[in-house]
Amino acid sequence: MTIGSLPTLQDIYRARRTIGGHVVRTPLVPSIALSDAAGTPVYLKLEHQQITGSFKLRGAANALLSLDPEQRRRGVVAASTGNFGRALAHAAKQADVPAVICMSRLVPSNKVEAIRALGAEVRIVGSSQDDAQEEVDRLASGHGMAMLPPFDHADVIAGQGTIGLELLEDLPDLDTVLVPLSGGGLLAGIALAVKSANPKARLVGVTMERGAAMHASLRAGRPVLVEEVESLADSLGGGVGLSNRYSFALVRDLVDDVVLVSESQIANAIRFAYRQEQQVVEGAGVVGIAALFAGLIADPGVTAIVLSGRNIDMARHAEIVANAMET
Repeated sequence: MTIGSLPTLQDIYRARRTIGGHVVRTPLVPSIALSDAAGTPVYLKLEHQQITGSFKLRGAANALLSLDPEQRRRGVVAASTGNFGRALAHAAKQADVPAVICMSRLVPSNKVEAIRALGAEVRIVGSSQDDAQEEVDRLASGHGMAMLPPFDHADVIAGQGTIGLELLEDLPDLDTVLVPLSGGGLLAGIALAVKSANPKARLVGVTMERGAAMHASLRAGRPVLVEEVESLADSLGGGVGLSNRYSFALVRDLVDDVVLVSESQIANAIRFAYRQEQQVVEGAGVVGIAALFAGLIADPGVTAIVLSGRNIDMARHAEIVANAMET
């Protein structure tokens, strides 16, 4: 694709060819319990069953494999709230590429250790994604490493968009897709794929009430800074980048709505996914379930909910979940 240009549907199909054999095609399964509760057919896209436990591997693999040999030799660096770092570390290990992952102190320890276990160098910097990004910028400019952003990168977005292709193939009559929303790479890619084939399909981003950067940016009409706070949906933390080049514009132009869910709603959705669906899903991954249960999606029709990750630290979350369920 042209440097600086927004990704296209053609780029998503190209990404599918690039990452074939490096990722798995995740199941789309009906949810009887959610269908009964919502009064409409509801399906779950089990992207938390991806190789590294989240959808992030699609974009990370596509971006890394699209680098030229010299870029790979110098290595890759990225800021991450955990899941992208784990995905990039996995892709880098498979391709024998050096990788450095920069994260803030808010990233759960289980995600940090999982990245180290894959052989990547981990640097803990500050208390926000912006702090971690400063270290990324230093390594990219000073050491010539290729910077691969977790969401605002055309190849990353195209990789995540392959989920949209699978949704269209498995559920061609879908009306609504509920997608977790943080920096917008996942939602942008899925929206681009789905809307290109079915402009009438409704794309809804779902995020937490606390520190929702893309929601605040859309309201402001431009990328803005938000304070990062702890949340059950920790993977949705972080900003969108004041110099955002791709994901903000795509979400703004293609997405129909963004809804916010509370910590107690996220906690209940984690419990529901485990008890009713026999699926272990982290807080960020269940926000679509939370929104549907809370009645935040009017007249959804045939609905697909993307479950985006399973990398939950049960010890860290147990007390928070129990307290949230009581409120």
